[in-house]
Amino acid sequence: MADPLLEFFTQMDIQGGVVVQDSPKFDLDLYIQNYRGRTRFDRLLLIGRSSVKLCVEALKAALAEAKRGRDTQRYRDVFEYLRVAAPNDPDAVFDKKWVDRQDVANHDETQRLLTELKGYKNNLVKESIRMGNEDLAKHYEAIGDLNAASEHYSKMRPDVSTAKHVIDVGKHLVRVAIQRREWSMVAPHLVKMTLGGQYPEEERNAQPFIRTASGIALLGQEKYWEAALSFLDADPNVPPKAYNELASRNDIAVYGGLLALATMDRKQLQSMVLENQNFRVFLEPEPHIRRAVTMFVNGRYSACIEILEGYRTDYLLDIYLQKHVSKIYAKIRSKCVVQYLIPFSCVSLDTLEKAFGSPERPIEEELAVMIEEGVLEARIDGIERLVNTVKIDPRAQMQASALVSAENYEKQAIERLRRMAIAAADLELLPTKKQGLHLPLGGDISFGDQEIVMG
Repeated sequence: MADPLLEFFTQMDIQGGVVVQDSPKFDLDLYIQNYRGRTRFDRLLLIGRSSVKLCVEALKAALAEAKRGRDTQRYRDVFEYLRVAAPNDPDAVFDKKWVDRQDVANHDETQRLLTELKGYKNNLVKESIRMGNEDLAKHYEAIGDLNAASEHYSKMRPDVSTAKHVIDVGKHLVRVAIQRREWSMVAPHLVKMTLGGQYPEEERNAQPFIRTASGIALLGQEKYWEAALSFLDADPNVPPKAYNELASRNDIAVYGGLLALATMDRKQLQSMVLENQNFRVFLEPEPHIRRAVTMFVNGRYSACIEILEGYRTDYLLDIYLQKHVSKIYAKIRSKCVVQYLIPFSCVSLDTLEKAFGSPERPIEEELAVMIEEGVLEARIDGIERLVNTVKIDPRAQMQASALVSAENYEKQAIERLRRMAIAAADLELLPTKKQGLHLPLGGDISFGDQEIVMG
């Protein structure tokens, strides 16, 4: 590693960034071709900040992507990264003329669109007002003013007149909310995109966008089960152009497969992933995800983990997965260990180390954490180096359940007997027409037909 690159990634590490030293399996040019819109720059910048092997290549591609757009702040940001990582690179020269020229053009375009919108409002033509707000919002989004873009996209809603307009407004707002990482705002916008089945063609075309956006937002909130269901329900028959501003077909396969492995049992994986005809289409370009799920379902847990570890580098360079890779992989490892131990009453630590060993930490520490968190019912024998699983006696479990039911029945019976005794002693207050609590002037309290004299 060159000294400037070492300094760059030292700064990234100090700032809490993820540093990936291994080479990913994907080709950067082919990878970025799967996307369009502002997510292209975001993904290139993340790879440039995280991957040691692809740093300079990704930053130069991000710099070129920024100059193809109108967001000068993005150009400034990526240039600073490139200047530190590769100061001697020919592209590490700040293009001040382009920045100044683009800033002037952005200002002029903003004023022109504001003037047009004001004229549309004076003419009171709803369709013109809607288009004026849309043009202005797209301009704000292109120059990086996402707050103003969200505001003007929202102003389109009162002037929509067709089902396509409703869906377009929702897409714009969802896209901006995801860029701003406002995960909780995505769901309300998606709800407003539903048309109640009145326009099936528009709803079918919007379905994969809705499922993908919902899955990404739920992933951002660490609701892995719900996110998995959303990705697994995406329709593969709609062209990727409908949703590749957010994610590609490959991403849907990876997100859905990993989250399903982390949250679903073997029966659910079999029925909802492997036998899911729609999701199998997404899995075709990512066969390793299908192999990993198949290995888990077939009980070959170490093979499943080995497959996933081979692609950890790729997932650490994903814009939405990066923050969750460690947690998702830990959940999958825990599930594999638990499932592996189910048939046995006693397993040696050496056997587990061979099957699930990791260079990061010994299996004994991992098992101890799982036992403390209640994920694994077992005891570790440090002297004999054995793991003794705690087997639940079905007969004892049934007896405990019966005792709980008997206690609940006894409590209910006592309450009913008490109620009957109160009624028999004529101590029950019957409701009357004049219910309520009254405070008379004399200080006495009247409740129904009962009167209490205050002392």
